[in-house]
Amino acid sequence: MAKAVAVVPVRAGSTRVPNKGIRPFGGATLLEIKIDSLKKVSSLNDIVVSSDSEDILNIARRAGVSTHTREGYYASSDCTGSEFFENLAGSIDSDLLVYSPPTSPFINPATVDLAIEKYKSEDCDSVATVHEVKHHMWLDNKPLNYDILNSPNSQDLPEIMRITYGVCVNSNKNVIRYKNVVGMKPFLLSINEIEAVDIDTMLDFRFAEYLFEQERNNV
Repeated sequence: MAKAVAVVPVRAGSTRVPNKGIRPFGGATLLEIKIDSLKKVSSLNDIVVSSDSEDILNIARRAGVSTHTREGYYASSDCTGSEFFENLAGSIDSDLLVYSPPTSPFINPATVDLAIEKYKSEDCDSVATVHEVKHHMWLDNKPLNYDILNSPNSQDLPEIMRITYGVCVNSNKNVIRYKNVVGMKPFLLSINEIEAVDIDTMLDFRFAEYLFEQERNNV
């Protein structure tokens, strides 16, 4: 049976939101919330927190999950995404790498289970969560997804999907080969706009914290 391991990357040097993974959020931290959520995923064999920070790794140990000490370069801004993914997959003992960062705090455990199921059942080499983008977009001073002389309503724009990275499932071998958690033939798992929330900036953080409280109060 393939060993499925969830990897939760948390680096110490977050620039736009300092200490993003471990700053107070919803009565806990993004890291603790992610660990608690992943513990409810029945398809996982292990949960590994990868970080360059001993403080972060100690939080993971107290939560009862495994840890991976990341070398400083692979947690720095000098490291490319491709270098990061290749190093991460090469450092984790698993068959299936389930990438699930704490910056997506609304991903449901059932969505992680579904992503793993789709990886096993669909004709694909990976699974990635996506959310539809319905905006008039420009690139290099030209409209990217519509005709400026025949501009459609936003709901009628082409179905462009953004990868949210809330959950990505791929084999370790494939991540190392392509240096990415998304393969060449992914199954795109569409998620709703709440699950698709991703925290990059302080505004994102504050919005997510507000939304988290609203969701908790509505339970």
